[in-house]
Amino acid sequence: MSGRSAGTGGGGTLPRVPALYRSEVVHTRVAPVRYGFRHRTYFWLVDLDALPRLPRVLRPLARFDPRDHFGGNAPTLRAGLDAFLRANGVPDADGTVLMLGHARVLGHVFNPLTLYWCHSGAGRLVCVVAEVHNTYGQRHCYLLRPDAQGRDETPKVFYVSPFLDVEGSYRMRLPLPGDRLDLTVQLRYGAGHRPLTATVVGTHRRAGTRTLLAAALRHPWSTAAVSLGIRLHGIRLYLKGLPVRPRPTPPPQEGML
Repeated sequence: MSGRSAGTGGGGTLPRVPALYRSEVVHTRVAPVRYGFRHRTYFWLVDLDALPRLPRVLRPLARFDPRDHFGGNAPTLRAGLDAFLRANGVPDADGTVLMLGHARVLGHVFNPLTLYWCHSGAGRLVCVVAEVHNTYGQRHCYLLRPDAQGRDETPKVFYVSPFLDVEGSYRMRLPLPGDRLDLTVQLRYGAGHRPLTATVVGTHRRAGTRTLLAAALRHPWSTAAVSLGIRLHGIRLYLKGLPVRPRPTPPPQEGML
């Protein structure tokens, strides 16, 4: 499995890719009912210009398909991202882009959140793109300009949970992964009301044949498990009496579905 260091720049040495992060995702909901869960999985961190080249026998376990991201009609993942950045007035993210997310496993993929750390040619972090997928087959991208700690806040404009209205804002902490993966996304309503917090923590593993096989054995058909888990938790919340909120038409984005 080929790989390389993603390079260096104004932010220091970037993590070696491709990599796998053995991770735990934690969701904590405090309103209108208290509910939480933990889910163990693994994520890929890849360079969009040097995607992993897996041995043929392993390809069903990890496929990076441009149809699964952005508008789904670009020839490559990098082309899809570049089209989105151009449409949003970002001309200088022409350097390394690192993507964190799930690959297709046995023909199936679901990425609740895919992250792209976009650098300039000189290695400076220009922006982070947070691509959100919901279970209705829709996608939306948030363009973030994080501070030195990887933090930014953006209005929520996309329907995700059927039990939450499209209002408030997301406070995100998205530092570039290194030896550790440590991310936080928090939904905020007004002053001090934080009904939902999601965290992702993980440890870096160099992606190789043994690492991928171990991850696949530990989390068989991991992407299907994510889809099934979301639906099961939705059923449990519904049985707790939470009403389903109406699903509005998502805001249009150039180059998106």
